[in-house]
Formats: sequence, C-alpha cells, structure tokens
Amino acid sequence: MANDPISVVDDREAWNLLGSVALGRLVTSFGGQLEIFPVNFVVHNGSVLFRTAEGTKLFTTVMNDKVLFEADDHTVAEGWSVIIRGTAKMLSSAEEIHEADQAGLMPWVQTEKLRYVRVTPSEISARRFQFGPAPDRGNVPG
Repeated sequence: MANDPISVVDDREAWNLLGSVALGRLVTSFGGQLEIFPVNFVVHNGSVLFRTAEGTKLFTTVMNDKVLFEADDHTVAEGWSVIIRGTAKMLSSAEEIHEADQAGLMPWVQTEKLRYVRVTPSEISARRFQFGPAPDRGNVPG
C-alpha cells in the first residue's frame, strides 16, 4: 500500500541505515536474565563491531553468543529501526584485532575498552516509519 506508514526495508538499505549512525543497543541473555547495553559501533565487513571493557557486557556475550542488536534514528517526519539477530564473538587473534583497529572505532568514554566484539547476523530486518496523526476512527463513540 503506497500510503502505508510502515515499510519494510531491504538488506542493502538496512546496512546503509546502520552505517549512518554510531549508537545502538546490544541485547544479551544469561541465566534467564535479559540485559541491554548501549554501545557505539561501526558497520564492518557485513557485521557490527564494537569495543568494550571487562564486565557484564563482555561476560554475557562470551557465555551466550546469541544476541540481538538494534539501532534506530528519526527526524520530525519519519524514523527507522534495524534489528540484527546473530552471533557475537570476542575477537582474539592478532589478525582479527589488527583488522578491527583499522575500522576507526574509538571509545566514546575515556575508559579503556580493550576488547572488540563482532556481531555477525543470521537475520537482519528493518523498517521505516512515517509519523503522523492516528487514522480517523470516524464517529465511533469513545
């Protein structure tokens, strides 16, 4: 439908949208508990790359590598959201770390973030949203 306020975005555009922002959210699960972490990231070789320090984010990612990653953005008139369902892996080889160092990902906060994590998608989905008033419900009593 041409006037549909919600539209599905193809994978190519989803990656372009992800590449246009730097802040997303990582969702992990460990011991039956869900955790969500804001992370700054870059799109890198068909994946999402972020840095982290030792702590809960890294621990839950290493203990259960199945994750969700979400990023979004909006203007006054429209918005979008991209969700990745995938696998997270802490980079450990010298070659992987060297390649990640070239991605230009810098920590936002002045703390040591020595570990790189790559989220490789098994599925990506994205949608655009056109903002506006709710549809007219007619003369339906409230």
